[in-house]
Amino acid sequence: MKTVAIISQKGGVGKTTLATALAVAAELDGKSAAVFDLDPQASASFWKDARGKDASPAVVSLQASRLKETLALAAEGGCDIAFIDAPPVAKDIAFEAAEHADFILIPTRPAVLDAAAMDKTLKLIRAFAKPSAVVLTFCPTQGGREIGDTEEAVKQLGATLAPLRIHNRITYSRAQQTGHTAQEFEPEGKAAEEIKHLYDYTCMNLFTQTAEAKNVRRRTA
Repeated sequence: MKTVAIISQKGGVGKTTLATALAVAAELDGKSAAVFDLDPQASASFWKDARGKDASPAVVSLQASRLKETLALAAEGGCDIAFIDAPPVAKDIAFEAAEHADFILIPTRPAVLDAAAMDKTLKLIRAFAKPSAVVLTFCPTQGGREIGDTEEAVKQLGATLAPLRIHNRITYSRAQQTGHTAQEFEPEGKAAEEIKHLYDYTCMNLFTQTAEAKNVRRRTA
């Protein structure tokens, strides 16, 4: 089982939206997925309530201290990809999420305060030397100087910038309110296309790196 942690020390950057949308994308890709909701606000769990208890993907609300054991149970149960929705500010929970992740996504709005929070998040997760990428969220659909400034800040911080942007589209919020995701709410829309690109990029980091690591081990054996 592969695990993706979605971490940011800043709230309101779209962590739950990405976690649920990516989990649905994985299910549409023929994989078994689950969302592990570590946020006390339980946004992903409320999304699941609106979606229906029998609908996939599974959403599990739990304390960070139970994450390791719960991930192990999910793997034993046949889960292919787990998405961890971590809360803002809580460093101890973010540490726990990062420790068990194969890949970390750091959503960030294109704004000065969010760039500062991004720096704190990067410092927090670097202790684990895990592959990670910053993804810009809530980007203006007409562009803007703040996008370029934030992308430059990402580069100056030595972080990897995902080669895509999540824009501020009404489809995301409307879908979340009804227990759906962008690709379900408007399958041919631009929001659905953005999530598809993010899912593909995430899978590339999850599975390509695994294959490369195996090849290295074979060559050095």
